[in-house]
Amino acid sequence: MKISIGLRLFASVLLAILAVTASAVFLLRQNVLESFSDYAVQIELDRLEEVGTDLARRHARHGGWGFIPGTDKRAWIAAELARLQGEREARAHAPPPPPAAAPQAVQPASAAGVVPAVPALPAAAAPPAPPAPPAPPLPPLPPPSLAGTSPDEAPSLQQRVTLFDAGGAWLAGSQPGALPLARRAIVADGRTVGYLAVARTARPTDALAYAFLQQLRASLWPIAAAGVILSALAATLLAAHFRRPIGRLAAGARALAKGRFETRLPQDRSDELGELAGHFNMLAERLASLESARRQWVADTSHELRTPLAVLRAQLEAVQDGVRRPDAAHFEAMLRQVLALNKLIDELYALARADVGALDLQPEPLDLWLLAAQEAQAFGERLAGAGLALEVAAAPLRARVTADPDRMRQVLRNLFENSLRYTSAGGRVALSAQIDADWLHLTIDDSAPGVPDAALARLGERFYRVEASRSRAGGGAGLGLALCLRLVEAQGGRLTFTHSPLGGLRATLSFTLDKP
Repeated sequence: MKISIGLRLFASVLLAILAVTASAVFLLRQNVLESFSDYAVQIELDRLEEVGTDLARRHARHGGWGFIPGTDKRAWIAAELARLQGEREARAHAPPPPPAAAPQAVQPASAAGVVPAVPALPAAAAPPAPPAPPAPPLPPLPPPSLAGTSPDEAPSLQQRVTLFDAGGAWLAGSQPGALPLARRAIVADGRTVGYLAVARTARPTDALAYAFLQQLRASLWPIAAAGVILSALAATLLAAHFRRPIGRLAAGARALAKGRFETRLPQDRSDELGELAGHFNMLAERLASLESARRQWVADTSHELRTPLAVLRAQLEAVQDGVRRPDAAHFEAMLRQVLALNKLIDELYALARADVGALDLQPEPLDLWLLAAQEAQAFGERLAGAGLALEVAAAPLRARVTADPDRMRQVLRNLFENSLRYTSAGGRVALSAQIDADWLHLTIDDSAPGVPDAALARLGERFYRVEASRSRAGGGAGLGLALCLRLVEAQGGRLTFTHSPLGGLRATLSFTLDKP
């Protein structure tokens, strides 16, 4: 089942928004419950203020907590709460006392026996103002409920009140449990004699808390709908932003699969997709280069095989037609063409095996300098016949490496053959070696003509020849140096080509020295 990137982005953004919304609602709900719980327990402690005052007065009158009964201490606090509630209600329903008559002063009789008249009060004198109404009482305590509550109901206040002494020992009321306690000190004669504590409820009992939570729950649907709409909008924008370059990349990959290696992608982005487009272009360029090399390889191989076959065919037809006599000279010429053809096929086969890592190698410890010196002496006569001087430097202190002796002889013969073939008469060929840390560097230098700078990096390519000075006139198919490079690399060494101080080419073989 194919799922588009737009749908994936939509689902990802939607899940992210819903997860954030759910987390926010959960945290808000927890904060609301905790805040309302603190608020509720403070209200309950305020309701117990009258109880605390009564207990402090009785403690002062009895000189301690001896007035608490020895039995049924758990219900005693609830009974006290009920008693004080009843007294409060009685005071609230009792009629007010009648106002007292103002006393009149008795005047002494005068000498004539006439009671003097009481002087009238000044008109400005008004009766005293009535006293200010008392402050509204705290909300009444709920009726005591000594029966157990169901698991779905929060325990009542009477079931959560506990009385402790000044040392924190339990005196009466509910036994302390796992729920956290909020307490208030009972002060008598200026010192703390005990504490009234209320256990917090597991969830708030205030109706405001539940109303707020219910309203919050009702608003979840609009939040969810807004999340879906925002997710769709964000996913559409993101999909449009990403699908265009991804579509170009997919189209380019299909073009490469069909062999159109000239395909390139625009690199107009600075993000990972732009970097991917750059890598795609490099891959396409590399594939184009490999395809060009493959075609050149096929063309060069066909050409190199055709040349000796054409010469051999011409000689055979000449003998068949009677143009040439089948003597030893003609057979020797035909044998030379067969040997050249056989050598070319062997080199192609060795290169093909090297490309797939299937070369038959048998590495062993050997003295590379001694092997090189022996091969140089073997070429000494041929070099002298070509008018070239052979120079062999002093042997290095260490020259033991791990390599295949037969493959290294093949490499050294190809290198000396290259110098013999392309060095002008009257020149020199020099063999020397240097030790650099744990590496042995074996160099073969020849004199003019030299190799152009642009040709040095291509000397390891198959069928490549330097057409200017080291032309094909000297012979060779252009596979010798390429084969040397593959054989050395297959044994863990390096073969590099640079300009020689003698004016020609320097070939440097580098191998790691064995531990002494």
